[in-house]
Amino acid sequence: MTILNPSFFDKKARSALNIALLILAIFAACGQSRAQAASIASSERTEPVVGVATFAGGCFWCTESDFDKIPGVISTTSGYIGGTVINPTYEQVSAGNTGHVEAVQVHFDPAKTNFAKLLAAYWPTIDPLTPNRQFCDNGTQYRSVIFYHNADQQQQAGASKAALVSSGRFTRPIVTELLPATAFYPAEEYHQDFHNKNPIRYKYYRYRCGRDARLKQVWGKKN
Repeated sequence: MTILNPSFFDKKARSALNIALLILAIFAACGQSRAQAASIASSERTEPVVGVATFAGGCFWCTESDFDKIPGVISTTSGYIGGTVINPTYEQVSAGNTGHVEAVQVHFDPAKTNFAKLLAAYWPTIDPLTPNRQFCDNGTQYRSVIFYHNADQQQQAGASKAALVSSGRFTRPIVTELLPATAFYPAEEYHQDFHNKNPIRYKYYRYRCGRDARLKQVWGKKN
């Protein structure tokens, strides 16, 4: 019979203890990872969702100003959409050679407003009866367009336009286009929030362009 050295049992005990501690550490780490994952998932679920909509209604200074007045709108950005040139400049777009349209991308809080309300607010700010022109600005780059970002927006935009057509309000065709949203390029910084940065120049431009006078003709009231 072999007599074992007592230190042998001490080593086995220490080894068993180390293994037990390692197992406990693994379970603790897994539990912590699950807790962290749950925390991250909860954070992602509670993070506010921001809606996006894009509208073209002639000069984006005016379109941006109109949407800034709507409750629930978080931000507006003037820019260019629908063309073939990457990162176009204002000079290129205004010359009408890139296929882009001056437009405004609207970010909104779905808890305070929705796409249907934005559509309802959009129509009275444009002339939907004149093709390739809005007020004093002439050319395809100034035409009125609703750019939809998903199938739901496409359906709502189509229903909104159809309702306006069937209302009998206008005897002339509504030429405002409904198109899928493509790459949107923010305009140069001096165009952003122009109505706030240069209020006198903006009001003078809007008046001289005859925007509000034409809107009164089309819709029967001052915008």
